[in-house]
Amino acid sequence: MHWSDIPVDALSVLRKGVAIPAHPLALRADRSFDIERQRALTRYYIDAGAGGLAVGVHTTQFAIRDVGLYEPVLEAALETASAWTDRPLIRIAGLVGRTDQAVREAGVARGIGYHAGLLSLAAMKGASEDELIAHCTRVAAEIPVVGFYLQPSVGGIRLSFDFWRRFSAIDNVVAIKMAPFNRYATLDVVRGVIAAGAADRVTLYTGNDDHIVADLVTPYRLPRGDAPVTLRIKGGLLGHWSVWLKAAVALLERCQVEAAKPSVSADLLALDSQVTDCNAALFDVAHNFHGCIAGCHEILRRQGLLEGIWCLDPQEGLSPGQAAELTRVQRAYPHLTDDGFVAANLDRWLSGDHRTALKDIAA
Repeated sequence: MHWSDIPVDALSVLRKGVAIPAHPLALRADRSFDIERQRALTRYYIDAGAGGLAVGVHTTQFAIRDVGLYEPVLEAALETASAWTDRPLIRIAGLVGRTDQAVREAGVARGIGYHAGLLSLAAMKGASEDELIAHCTRVAAEIPVVGFYLQPSVGGIRLSFDFWRRFSAIDNVVAIKMAPFNRYATLDVVRGVIAAGAADRVTLYTGNDDHIVADLVTPYRLPRGDAPVTLRIKGGLLGHWSVWLKAAVALLERCQVEAAKPSVSADLLALDSQVTDCNAALFDVAHNFHGCIAGCHEILRRQGLLEGIWCLDPQEGLSPGQAAELTRVQRAYPHLTDDGFVAANLDRWLSGDHRTALKDIAA
């Protein structure tokens, strides 16, 4: 599958820049798959204004592969989305493992109906740059690829400017999610795309949950030959946006409007630190990201979308003090939450009832 095979409306969505939540995994207390609440999450994301879905990614828990849930989880998201809306959504599946596994997952995702694969290189630790590029090229022969710079704190590997230049030159790369949580490394990606002459084909998405607003309003004006090239990060594919998405969509739209102007307001820039403060609680920065998935689950549990915060790994949960930090940021920044919107629509998402009107209520 080549990127030109992606439906035009879905490709346009990706390139415009949208909010793409990294889809969590709904489990019951016995850690079995809770498909009803999984579907409710998908309906919530669609009604909150998501421009796409990323499924089978880090926030979905990579361990779904170990318990036979990779295909069921991917299928559930697409089936639910197709039944819930006719709006074009970009469909992105997480791809992991060494080459044989990643290629196999690409085939599964393509067969289910996903448009692209978000390719994690965490399993390639110790590989040379030539081996990494060969791996990416092989996967890209199966499905359009979204590059993924995963931060080392949660299993990613350091990748050079030259890697990103060579990666961006692969014809079937359509986007890159930058999530190194590192300004120098983020700049390596931008420079790589520009050096490869791939700015018109490769769309940049922030995955830097610690710096969302600044990423979305910064013009990256860097040299290529004798003339500067300006690139912008168009949207976000974020674990942070698995919660409070209605507010995140409004924030992205505001960032896009202001980024198109000669200057960005101080009020918008002030939101950068507020969003980062929220993320510190969600992602459990105080404990080196141990509770990053459980923190997102806890917000969804409080809202009623999830029954509990269970992860596939029984050792994954909230860290000491994390619940109190979540309460603090929830109270401090109500404008960055969507609790009222969720409360008003929760029953229809859980029941799958189209007959009840969507209520667009502020948090």
